[in-house]
Amino acid sequence: MISIDGAVGEGGGQILRTALSLSLLTGKPFTLHSIRAGRKKAGLKRQHLVCVQAAATIGQAVVTGDQLDSTYLSFTPFTVQAGRYHFAIGSAGSTTLVLQTILPVLMRQAVASTVTIEGGTHNPFAPTAEFIQYGFLPALRSIGIETTVDCQQAGFFPAGGGCLHVTVAPVGPIVPLNLLERGRLVALRVMAGVQHLDPAIAQRELDTLSRLLSPLARAQGVQVECVPLSLPGQGVGNALAVLAVHARHTEVFTSLGERGKTAEQVARQLAARVSNYLEQPAAVDEYLTDQLLLPLALGQGGRFSSRLISEHTRTQAMTICQFLPDVQIGFRTMAAGTGLTEVTVRV
Repeated sequence: MISIDGAVGEGGGQILRTALSLSLLTGKPFTLHSIRAGRKKAGLKRQHLVCVQAAATIGQAVVTGDQLDSTYLSFTPFTVQAGRYHFAIGSAGSTTLVLQTILPVLMRQAVASTVTIEGGTHNPFAPTAEFIQYGFLPALRSIGIETTVDCQQAGFFPAGGGCLHVTVAPVGPIVPLNLLERGRLVALRVMAGVQHLDPAIAQRELDTLSRLLSPLARAQGVQVECVPLSLPGQGVGNALAVLAVHARHTEVFTSLGERGKTAEQVARQLAARVSNYLEQPAAVDEYLTDQLLLPLALGQGGRFSSRLISEHTRTQAMTICQFLPDVQIGFRTMAAGTGLTEVTVRV
């Protein structure tokens, strides 16, 4: 039984999700105390509880402490089964975080699985559907992991109502990741859309993103491509995404409209993040960095350059190594004063 302190590091829900994934994959039971102690409202919230329930269903696990606001959990897995699954969060809780809990498990099974997850697809503190579709999954595909995600309904906070349909293929031959350089810029694609709001909002965001990013794009020999974003569903919301497509890697930046902020303000903030990335040489940005660690630890390892190593990333590395003690995850400064870091995962 592995004992995990949920208050260490960044003290958030990622510790829980990674522990659930690795418990199912290794067969090692665990206890987790002080769940989400680093958050304003500690304990299991609805989306975290669905992560537990989904993992327990797939792995026929025995669980105690699986109640809302619980700060303690005991999880003992048994046999993992591929199949057809349907999980409903019942709120705007993140469908993509539930997906990231069960995806590492299902992709290691001998037959394909299909999963439908209902809840939020566009949440302010979780990866959006576009980040998963255009950023995370292509990165997995580059090492040999095939998964498709269809956002059938977009669900915005706080109403939810979204739906992801996921097909997880059995993992084939895996190759190590070697991504120290992202290559030349091939395309800069900006996307924006609304759900039951004035379409002019999305057009203003596209116009602002194009105006602010065009000088950087032209300097690298490309034009900004503006693409309307389709957001089917019954709620109200606004989403933006920028795809920085390089020869060897695509980095995705997303943002959501906010009450009290104009379309131009939201677009300017997103453009600033994209500009910061384009003006430095690292291949991988902050949010994808921590999400790559687990697939690499379960595969053939690898290395990549990162712009920022967050506390979230360091906590993720620590949790992985508790279940996989033979895996070594390292962070090495590549050039003093640049913030550029080489991330290595050795298995």
